[in-house]
Amino acid sequence: MTSRLTIRKPDDWHLHVRDGAMLKAVLPFTARNFARAILMPNLVPPVATTADAAAYRKRVLAALPPGSTFTPLMTCYLRDDTDPDDVERGFRDGVFTAVKLYPAHATTNSAAGVTDLKKVCRVLERMEKIDMPFLMHGEVTDPDVDIFDREKAFIERTLIPLTKMFPGLRMTLEHLSSKEGVDFVHSAKPQVGGTITPYHLVQTRTDWLGAGLKPYMYVMPVIKTARDRDALRKAATSGESCYFLGTDSAPHPFARKVNVNGVPGMFNSPVALETYAKVFEEEGALDKLEAFASVNGAKHYKLPLNAGTVTLEKSSWVAPEEVKVDGPDERAIVYRGGETIEWRVVGS
Repeated sequence: MTSRLTIRKPDDWHLHVRDGAMLKAVLPFTARNFARAILMPNLVPPVATTADAAAYRKRVLAALPPGSTFTPLMTCYLRDDTDPDDVERGFRDGVFTAVKLYPAHATTNSAAGVTDLKKVCRVLERMEKIDMPFLMHGEVTDPDVDIFDREKAFIERTLIPLTKMFPGLRMTLEHLSSKEGVDFVHSAKPQVGGTITPYHLVQTRTDWLGAGLKPYMYVMPVIKTARDRDALRKAATSGESCYFLGTDSAPHPFARKVNVNGVPGMFNSPVALETYAKVFEEEGALDKLEAFASVNGAKHYKLPLNAGTVTLEKSSWVAPEEVKVDGPDERAIVYRGGETIEWRVVGS
């Protein structure tokens, strides 16, 4: 039985670190274990231009612990009025790594998102031309579509047509949550890749809703059935290059998260890599963890592999229940907080 594992230093291809005091509180958890991360642009106001991204990157770098070599990878929040010239300039200048689609009102801070993909075709055409990656929150927002079917409907109504309209556009369907999502990404590789979160590999909607409502488990796309979870576990541990790590760690102030009308997102950075290791061990696939965490995503984004390593050890510890944030009674709940965690990062 493996009790110690060293892998190439991983990357997080889907991460929220927010801004201000929250940024300073949560960023060190990612910087400790990951070399790079794709940072989501859904701030208020959103990171929608090259200038916005350059300014946000400066704030992120300033929030890093002393001596950290972590590299933030910035994204452009796609809007109906996004300027293709600004997108190209940001990409060529090394400010933008990718463009992110939020269908309007699909998730947290997405009100400024795209209302109709026809309005952004010029941007997508330019991105295809310059080989710039396109990231998607893959859910429809139509009120007639059941919340558990929104990913499936997005694939059928939007993503399949997009792959045909823009066959040279590299795409990532983020936070896969369904068997249909897993199957589509596999069928559309290498054009389409998919990130998988730690919590979608562990939880089902019964965990979330079956023995009292657990508001901290509310995420978008929502946690689904055991069938979906099992398909995600099989995909992540398969070694297939189209699947890669993206935590979608998304911290919120306690009062917003645990509310009458709570917000989606699960802050999992403090336990993310350790939780992936637990899943891969349970699936008898620890030898595939490095590909999923450290290789597949870099190749999809056409970026060099990291030179460093991290070492995980089968050694129990208890995760913090929350992380303090500067401000009056401010805190963020931690996924698996208070639980005994089976693996520990012991070196990098």
